[in-house]
Amino acid sequence: MDRRRSAAEGPPRRLYVYNGGFLTQGRVRRILDLAGWDVRIGAPCDGDTVGVWGQSPTAPRGEWVAGRTGAPVLRVEDAFLRSVLPGRAGGGPPIGLSLDAGGVHFDPATRSDFETLLATHPLDDAALLARARDGIAFLRRHHLSKYCAFDPDASVPEPGYVLVIDQTEGDASVAASRANRNTFLEALFLAREEHPAARIVVKTHPETAGGHRPGHLGPDDLSENIDLLTSPVSPWALMEGATAVYTVSSQLGFEAILAGHRPVVLGQPFYAGWGLTDDRMPLDRRQRRLTRAQLFAAAMILYPVWYDPYRDRLATFEEAAAALAAEARAWREDRRGWVASGMRLWKRKPLQQVFGHVEPVIHRDPPERAIAAAAAAAASGRRLMVWASRETPALDAAGAVRVEDGFLRSRGLGADLVPPLSLVLDDLGIYYDPTRESRLERLIAASVDLDEGARDRARALVRRLTAERVTKYNLGGAALPPGLPAGRRLLVPGQVEDDASIRLGTGAVSTNLALLQAARDAHPAAVILYKPHPDVEAGLRPGDVPGAAEIADAVLARTDPVAALDAIDEVWTMTSALGFEALLRGKRVVCLGRPFYAGWGLTDDRGEALPRRTARPDLLGLVHAALIDYPRYFDPVTRRPCPVEVVVERLAKGQVPRPSRANRALAKAQGALSSWPWLWR
Repeated sequence: MDRRRSAAEGPPRRLYVYNGGFLTQGRVRRILDLAGWDVRIGAPCDGDTVGVWGQSPTAPRGEWVAGRTGAPVLRVEDAFLRSVLPGRAGGGPPIGLSLDAGGVHFDPATRSDFETLLATHPLDDAALLARARDGIAFLRRHHLSKYCAFDPDASVPEPGYVLVIDQTEGDASVAASRANRNTFLEALFLAREEHPAARIVVKTHPETAGGHRPGHLGPDDLSENIDLLTSPVSPWALMEGATAVYTVSSQLGFEAILAGHRPVVLGQPFYAGWGLTDDRMPLDRRQRRLTRAQLFAAAMILYPVWYDPYRDRLATFEEAAAALAAEARAWREDRRGWVASGMRLWKRKPLQQVFGHVEPVIHRDPPERAIAAAAAAAASGRRLMVWASRETPALDAAGAVRVEDGFLRSRGLGADLVPPLSLVLDDLGIYYDPTRESRLERLIAASVDLDEGARDRARALVRRLTAERVTKYNLGGAALPPGLPAGRRLLVPGQVEDDASIRLGTGAVSTNLALLQAARDAHPAAVILYKPHPDVEAGLRPGDVPGAAEIADAVLARTDPVAALDAIDEVWTMTSALGFEALLRGKRVVCLGRPFYAGWGLTDDRGEALPRRTARPDLLGLVHAALIDYPRYFDPVTRRPCPVEVVVERLAKGQVPRPSRANRALAKAQGALSSWPWLWR
């Protein structure tokens, strides 16, 4: 727990403000409230504090009141991660604040609390520095910056350039560094003088590119071998291609340090003077030498007050970064809008909630109409999506992205029309189709190079899933029948026999009866437990095995799947997701088909081999790919994109939509009418 959060444990302190934003911006006021500040208007008394927003145009009002009353001043600013879009571009509220009683972090005229923290805190705790290193890796992996409204795959200049970072006119940090347009021209001059043979790239501020505020450098300042980069790109990709970085006081200078650079700094920002920058205007009082991890630990973990929008409480840096990563991913994937095909009527509202928060999803069927609509909308960048099982060759040729439920879906069946909490988008294939590569396959193969922070997150997720007994559908169910025979127990999960994973991912064994018989033939003396699929038990899908009791020692009708997994030693499956859940619980899994989790060395594979699956990830890599990297998650409480951990908590606490009798009746009726053309138009 950092010093900012522990301050909230005492009684609220009165904070008098003279800027309407403190009262009208609900998130800002809520963070202050959670941090222990009672925001008020009026005249402060003894023991009260005046709150001002940094060095904004309204700050002098509060400073005047503080001067007349002797009240201390608390300066409030956005934290170093803010939102997807800039505030002036409709970016919404910040994910965190900096609260500083000493000054403001970007103004060297006074010693801010942040500078004191950097100068005096030991910053030597091994756990803290490990969190900092993991945090840097997380920002890099998810391409997070103060603002995140860019495509991480957007092209940047060919590597080998010198980067000069522009800022907006009127930026308070520029004025605090006693800089002006001439300072930026000097940065450009120095970049040319010190790197005479290099290309120079001038990066404009997002608010300049968006037309909100002018910058200091423009086309008239360019000459041969100097380019102006106005398009939104990932700062991490931009830093990777740079050979040197020049800045005045931009936060991108801080991010350049995190990316491994030693930027040339012409101002006096918070990150200058600690031995990590080439300072052209040194600040003599800053003599301490810090590492990147120490700077990050102070700036991102100890100094800000972070907010958890899902639980309405103060957050750790990791929780806030995960929330911003979820928001950024959703914006990046949905910002151009979607044309959707093959979505059943009941699915359209959930899909609109998940994928239509930036631009509404346009539904068009049959596929020919969807393709035509997507082609007509191509100028605006709209993309085409299709429910994976309803893909056609024409949709595939048109570049449709496939949509399917994720592996932590809901509390209830999709066949009961319970909306999903996780969905996947796959631009290559789809996870249940082994006949071609999927995006999930690439993520699993790449997971062999996961950093320790990502592995720790996957490890914590597995612990939470198993402790909370969370599965894909979370149906609960009956306890195991009493008197099960002792011995080596095998669980055989039944599947829906017309499921696409059976059609595409099995060979000689492609029915529940054949699977049961194969397990019995291989283990004539074992205790075999057969668990029918819940959709089959509900009478919604085919796959019943009338003779199951003659082969298995027990049929686990409507049994809690976690109770079944707890009681067995081994799972025999074709392609069931229960095999993946068995792996999470440390069980041996034998696959007679080719599910997404087979072929990586984690299962005993008896089906046809997949030669392209040559990587050998461990379980944590598989979990990170399948449950963290691949799906998108939707919080049913706040109705916003969220990290996987929030969905696990909602499922564990039952804070999710539940099926009703009306759902089931509609599900059966829709299944009967699904082939009627008018249903899709």
